Amino acid sequence: MSGKPAQRLASGGGAAVDDRSVAARLFAILDAFATPAGATSFTLSLTAIAQRAGLPLSTTHRLVAEWVGWGGLTRQDNGQYSLGMKLWELGVQTPTARNLRTIALPYLEDLYETTREHVHLAILDGRDALYLEKLSGHHAVRLTSRVGARLPLHSTGVGLVLLAHAPTDVVQDYLATSLERFLPGTVTEPDAVRRRLAEIRLTGVARMSEEMTLGSSSIAAPIRDRTGLVVAAVSIVIRTTDTANPEQERAVRVAAQGVSRALGYRRAQQ
Repeated sequence: MSGKPAQRLASGGGAAVDDRSVAARLFAILDAFATPAGATSFTLSLTAIAQRAGLPLSTTHRLVAEWVGWGGLTRQDNGQYSLGMKLWELGVQTPTARNLRTIALPYLEDLYETTREHVHLAILDGRDALYLEKLSGHHAVRLTSRVGARLPLHSTGVGLVLLAHAPTDVVQDYLATSLERFLPGTVTEPDAVRRRLAEIRLTGVARMSEEMTLGSSSIAAPIRDRTGLVVAAVSIVIRTTDTANPEQERAVRVAAQGVSRALGYRRAQQ
């Protein structure tokens, strides 16, 4: 959510009055649908939307109807509401997302054909890894990730890669807050995370096991643009086993290098 609504006391010391503009109230309704980490789908009742947005139920009913009419929200058969496809259609047209997904897709498809495992493409957005693409097979391990989802940086392979190559102040700010422990194996101690990030920068790959989802492990590598800046990460998510498979790591590296070259990156430029 975007924070508490701006309020003031009515003249004479009456009840608090919401000072937000109509636009701000509309956006507060969208903010109510910020998906919790790990959720594969997210729906809300009208009452829940009103509570999350800090709006009266009558106002929420009117504004939600506006969103539904435009296509930004969808009313389910059970009366719950979810985000509508129109928001996604607009979102994927942003230059960064559209261009990166278009360029990366052939390499992601090759990675999937090689491994037959979940393949992810993600970028850093605020404090989250934002998933731009996901390719999956029927036999692959069950996951919580989906296209358009946001997951924490410290508990995902792509997130660790993105955090490892983020500016120092971004890393410091991220580690200055309490990190959520999703599973017993989730690394949350700041110094331990810093050591992981240093190793990722040294080896060029992140490996993690059962830190977000039981029974799954991840191998991730960075994607660089023509200046050498890490702009995204690619990963595969596999079933956790006791035996390391160097071919899987090699396939992830090859995919990341292929996308990087397509973006104009040349190792000699560093």
